[in-house]
Amino acid sequence: MNLNAQQLDQDGYDVRGFSHGLYIDGTWRSSSDGRLIDVVDPSSGAVIAAVPDATVEDATAAVEAAAKAARRWRETAPRKRSEILRRCFELMVERSETLAMLISLENGKALRDARGEVAYAAEFFRWNAEEAVRITGEFGTAPSGTNRIVVDYEPIGICVLITPWNFPAAMATRKIAPALAAGCTVVLKPASETPLTAYALAALYSEAGVPAGVVNVLTTTSPGPLTSAMLADPRVRKLSFTGSTGVGRTLLGEASK
Repeated sequence: MNLNAQQLDQDGYDVRGFSHGLYIDGTWRSSSDGRLIDVVDPSSGAVIAAVPDATVEDATAAVEAAAKAARRWRETAPRKRSEILRRCFELMVERSETLAMLISLENGKALRDARGEVAYAAEFFRWNAEEAVRITGEFGTAPSGTNRIVVDYEPIGICVLITPWNFPAAMATRKIAPALAAGCTVVLKPASETPLTAYALAALYSEAGVPAGVVNVLTTTSPGPLTSAMLADPRVRKLSFTGSTGVGRTLLGEASK
């Protein structure tokens, strides 16, 4: 099946509108230096879109946005967070064919496999929507028998999420959904080869009611400097990475500083 941009413009979901900006603080913007990354259809070698090539300055802005949104999101009632995540699931199901076509176009995956990935990816939102209202603490008697011990679980803070090219939807939602359910804000850095799916999903989150700054998306061809800058910020409290062992070791070293 030969896919093109026009085929992706259906159900009022024009993915071409999502391919022209970094998603920071609920807005679409250019990179600070104006540079772009070509997105290539691997089946034909044709350039299908261009997305911003984020800089360290853009990464800093994304962390600032996540920090600004953090208090409001962590204080949002678990039931409300649950309803928003459930709506993310519903929208992914409603737009599943468009998302599958987009994955196939930028990733090269067979359309049948892409449909399976979208269904799989959506389930992370359904599961975590149900878990958001079940984040409970613990209460017990101290070993001495004279005191009571209360354990309360709180959102850890800003999470930096790094995903690979081979599952552009599923690897993003399996990281984003539990973070949002727990009350954390996130900065997602998808693979530069497959950024369009991440941007399409970001627009969907906004439509579902995720507040500005809770989810931020950066694309870049210079992941090292960006990631180092974000991990050096004390407000960033968690890193989730899926990728090669070598890069994982490097990130582990950065995160341990």
